Amino acid sequence: MQRQRIARQLLAAAIAASLALGTAHAQDSTQAAGTQTPAPPAPAPAQDNAPKGKPQTLEQVVVTGTPTVGGIRKIDASYSITAADAEAIKQANPKSTADLLKISPGLWPESTGGQTGANIEIAGFPGGGDAPYFTTQIMGSPLYGMPTLSFMETTSMFRLDDTVERVEILQGGPSVVFGDGQIGATANFMLKQGTAKPSGSIGVTYGNEGLWRTDGFLGFKVADDWFGSVGGFWRKSDGVRDPQFTADKGGQFTATLSHTMDKGSLVLWTRVLNDRNQFITPIPLIQHGSDSFSSYPGFDPLTDTYYSKYIQHVNLPGYPGGGTSANLANGRGAKMRFFGGNFDYDLSDGWTISDKFLIDQGDMDTNALFSGSNPSSLNDMLYNTSTDLGGLGLAPGATATYVNGGGVVDPNQSVIHQGWWFIHKKLKNINNDFRISKELFDGNTLTAGLYLAHYTMNDKWALGNQMLMTNTPNARPIQVVNAAGQAVTDYQGFLDYGAYNIAQNGKSTNKAFYLSDSWKIDRWLFDISARVENQDSTLHVCNLHNVNLDGNDNTLYDNAVPVCDGTFATTKYDKTHTSWTVGANYELADNMSVYLRANKGAHFGDFDNALRGNTTGNTPPLQKVQNFEGGFKYQSKLLYADISIYHRQFSGLPYQPTNAAGAPVGSPLLYGSDSKGINLSGALMPIDNLKLQLVANYLDGHYSHYSACVPYTNQVVGDGCAFINGKQLQRQPKVRYMFTPSYRFLFPWGDITAFVTYTHVGAHTQDQSALQQLGSYDTIDFGVVANVEENWELRLQGTNMTNELGLTESNSRIFGSAAGAGGVILARPLEGREVNFQVKYKF
Repeated sequence: MQRQRIARQLLAAAIAASLALGTAHAQDSTQAAGTQTPAPPAPAPAQDNAPKGKPQTLEQVVVTGTPTVGGIRKIDASYSITAADAEAIKQANPKSTADLLKISPGLWPESTGGQTGANIEIAGFPGGGDAPYFTTQIMGSPLYGMPTLSFMETTSMFRLDDTVERVEILQGGPSVVFGDGQIGATANFMLKQGTAKPSGSIGVTYGNEGLWRTDGFLGFKVADDWFGSVGGFWRKSDGVRDPQFTADKGGQFTATLSHTMDKGSLVLWTRVLNDRNQFITPIPLIQHGSDSFSSYPGFDPLTDTYYSKYIQHVNLPGYPGGGTSANLANGRGAKMRFFGGNFDYDLSDGWTISDKFLIDQGDMDTNALFSGSNPSSLNDMLYNTSTDLGGLGLAPGATATYVNGGGVVDPNQSVIHQGWWFIHKKLKNINNDFRISKELFDGNTLTAGLYLAHYTMNDKWALGNQMLMTNTPNARPIQVVNAAGQAVTDYQGFLDYGAYNIAQNGKSTNKAFYLSDSWKIDRWLFDISARVENQDSTLHVCNLHNVNLDGNDNTLYDNAVPVCDGTFATTKYDKTHTSWTVGANYELADNMSVYLRANKGAHFGDFDNALRGNTTGNTPPLQKVQNFEGGFKYQSKLLYADISIYHRQFSGLPYQPTNAAGAPVGSPLLYGSDSKGINLSGALMPIDNLKLQLVANYLDGHYSHYSACVPYTNQVVGDGCAFINGKQLQRQPKVRYMFTPSYRFLFPWGDITAFVTYTHVGAHTQDQSALQQLGSYDTIDFGVVANVEENWELRLQGTNMTNELGLTESNSRIFGSAAGAGGVILARPLEGREVNFQVKYKF
């Protein structure tokens, strides 16, 4: 009953909007056939190399982070926002949705884990894993009530295809007040809509990694003032790191229905996503010194993976409810369904209303390997290596054989044990954002808004298990029997059935009310906004007790398996916080402006990173940030520049020590951070058709407010403690930039645009201790796009053309130094060279 009541509240605003639509439609005069939805003009292509006349980019209208329906010109926006249209998105050649975020200075997505499951770092925001300070939106609606959960971040719910019209990426600024109140960054994807004249495209892509992909889009007229669109993609790929089965397979379908009126518009949209993707596990490398790396014997760091047909299918007896089967080919997949709508209307006399709603649900499962201890020879693993460092501690005389045939394993064979973990995650979400604005007097507009979200999570985990396998590409599992004839592993090579086999379910409701006032005075634009938000969450996690699953003491792998005992620990979380932002923008000239902004916001806890493992009343405090920023924007025929500086300070950051299985150990500690930096997006156009683009950032960020030594568990070099005060923010390079020269060649039959992107990623570290350096690296990507006559487009693009060996992270379950004997380290390097070719017909 409670859930139904909340759902009714959330839908109330949408129903009211629909009623208002009916009344408004009765008052509208009939429009001429073919009129499209009145909306802010799409941004000019970020890499449009046509000759430029008067400044255009700063005239783009953006809608993300603005309180009113009509949006705001970039030159008037007192915050940092990056806008890219469909062509600019393609020219960025993103490997995934998360990888696209690299076009925004200060955002660094770690896309080495595959198509999904990226860690998204934002300069000055101390993340270090998943994406706690990042929100994905479609048409202005966040995809889920929390930005991240364990084994889930919201870009994994979204795939790029030809149904996307543009993206707006907002950092900081007013985002603490609007939408879901994200204090970090928000990417808002706007969908293409139908047109009076049928238009669309169909494309086929082939990639050298065995990729075949089909994309399509069609926009059309349904009736007078009604327009529709359909589109999507389907693809399959062996992956750059071939797992001996299909690495990526699936597709997406999107449809929109839009209606125009004299004074407003209505857009309804739906999307179905069914896609599965290989989640790439760290592989062995050799570390030299503190920050130089080379390949490990037998492993190609650019193309190899542990995944194989030998370990693809498993049975997991420790999974809640009596066990389950799992398949690596299902990877980190998404089966999601979305339905949303946007309604905007001018009520006259200075009144306007806007309503956005989204309902979605589905599964976000993970089937993947997760790194354990470092590799060693089979002989050392069985007898010599300490159990603290991953050894098995057996008496001499054990027998090791390959699973499914192959005979006895050579004692000198390099082996490793890794987690084969399965997480079943079922999500539901409904949110609604209603706003009403009134122009109080000329140039001054007051907006009031109500944001409501209700969302649930139901998880079952098989976590913490370890499978013994060869330390080779496309690994083979190993079965071990000790000298006494007892089974050390099961028939699949599992050393155990997990240390954290939990079932958990949570529900949460967010309620936020916000006010915003903007005032245009000559060349000045001032805004002040505040938001009061409450999050009310409840989480139930099953209590565990150890069970001998088969009742046989001679099967050592399952004699003490922690499984749910039928009872649950309940944690309640009820927090309220007020956020605010103040900004001022001054237009120095028609093509130049400066701004200043301050904001204070809070990051609420999520089910996994605040509630789970804590009792009611003992959950961590809110993470709070204060952010001061200023910027300068300029554009002429020759030069475009968007420069911002910032000072960001965090408090209430929690660190939860964990064991090798990822289970919490001890109480969390709290600390802070302090960061200063510069973000730059610019372009130089010295002659017609030539453009030199630069996206860059510099970050001076460190941890603060914790002077004690932080204890940690380390399976590679042994346990210890480390001081984090003053250490560089983890996983965030001090310097990162992308330089892209491009030139457009004109011909009687069309044009060809060629471009090269040089990327530098500066020194970065693995965790808060800064004991594990990850070095720096440089990559080169390229693209050639030919438009032939009016209808044909040919596109050849490639990434990491020099096969650079660059790291984004090491073993994330190791705190401190991760390099063991001989400098062996488990880490995620970039994928090797990838080239794809597309033929597209447009009409």
